[in-house]
Amino acid sequence: MQYFCLMRQLFFYLLVLELFLKGATIVPQQKKERKNMNREFFMENRKALYSKTEEKGLLLLFSGHAPKKTNDENYPFFADRSYMYFTGVHQEDTILMTEIYTKEEWKEALYILPPDMLAERWTGRRIKPEEAEAQSGIQEYRNTENFQKDLENCLMNKGFTTVYMDFGKLEASEADTESYRLAAWLRKEYPYVQIKNLNPWIRQLRTIKKPCELEALRKAEWVTKEGIEAMMRASRPGMFEYQYKAEFDYALAQHGILAPGFPSIISAGQNNFCIHYYSYRGQAQDGDMILNDVGSGWDLEVNDISRAFPCNGKFTEKQRLLYDCAYRTSEHMFEILKPGIPMKDVDLIARKYNYEQLKDIGLCKSYEDIGTYMWHGGAHHVGFDVHDAVAPDLITAPGMVFCVDIGIYCEEWGIGFRIEDNCLITEDGCEELSYMIPKKAEDIEAFMGRR
Repeated sequence: MQYFCLMRQLFFYLLVLELFLKGATIVPQQKKERKNMNREFFMENRKALYSKTEEKGLLLLFSGHAPKKTNDENYPFFADRSYMYFTGVHQEDTILMTEIYTKEEWKEALYILPPDMLAERWTGRRIKPEEAEAQSGIQEYRNTENFQKDLENCLMNKGFTTVYMDFGKLEASEADTESYRLAAWLRKEYPYVQIKNLNPWIRQLRTIKKPCELEALRKAEWVTKEGIEAMMRASRPGMFEYQYKAEFDYALAQHGILAPGFPSIISAGQNNFCIHYYSYRGQAQDGDMILNDVGSGWDLEVNDISRAFPCNGKFTEKQRLLYDCAYRTSEHMFEILKPGIPMKDVDLIARKYNYEQLKDIGLCKSYEDIGTYMWHGGAHHVGFDVHDAVAPDLITAPGMVFCVDIGIYCEEWGIGFRIEDNCLITEDGCEELSYMIPKKAEDIEAFMGRR
């Protein structure tokens, strides 16, 4: 028996050594069942939202419905992110309705689809009230089919004259969602009802991440690392962009993540000059750089990382010159970011520092030239959305998470790419959440040299 135990240990150590020599990454074990965000998280979020309301009213949030794709086929369902932030219940045609009487007194109910044996045979089982309660902490459940009747009862018999809904940043006539359609109907049928936009309050609440959100983001970084390293490990001249994408998707699937956090941007060579490129049909030629702007999700959080590497594993002289400029700018940002900086200045700081780098190598003659090479902003928030809903005119504060996104697009040299990392503002500085993903040119070449 002791012999077999020793042999098993030896086999394990040899396996670890083999993985190391092949360049594989050993990461903390991730649980397939992602439960960072429990019912207390959603209950606290709802309580915080209710406390911001100014008067008695009905608060409504909609999960949404998968839009039609063609004939009898729909697109995959993706629940509204703000609705998810307050409920955590991922099911179509689900509605949160809260009767708010004061900031401390309210009655909430979740409208869910009723059991339907035939529908569930074709499209999957529907959530049960006890399952939704365990996830959200909401105590009362009603049939979605009764929503309209209950809404009108509140307006006609319970004295509600204010309705709160989330319209995003748009006006209530500018999009075709449940909130906009209901607002149009209310204006026609109940013209005395005041319709108020929850979005400014929602954006405030989503700006600062709670500990469970940060834990989920940290796990997403490790999974994204595996996906990016899989692409680097497989990279060869002649590979198609869709093959790089397949490597990334497969790495995520090993953790039960069946779709990336957002549509992956993976391009080669001249395709890098299309910032949001989704064709995946290009073929990498020897000497091309591969750009990947990708992310995974863990629980409900999404991260956003950009890396660029030479498809053959070795930067050319000009590629290295430009890459090091962007790398130094990225490193500078993580050295100076801390609480108290207006977010509008974060982009300005990045542009000015990147300008100095490009001036030193002779590309920029004056600051006005920086727009020729930096085509997009230097920062955006992440969280439940890859471009997260946050309050405007922000000043950096502990708990904020945003991307530091440094791009250089030099058309005269045929080289374009960006380096993007996730930054958490701490009490006295910042933390680079994506520190584990190869970023320095020497580290990228060393990793790819072990293929």
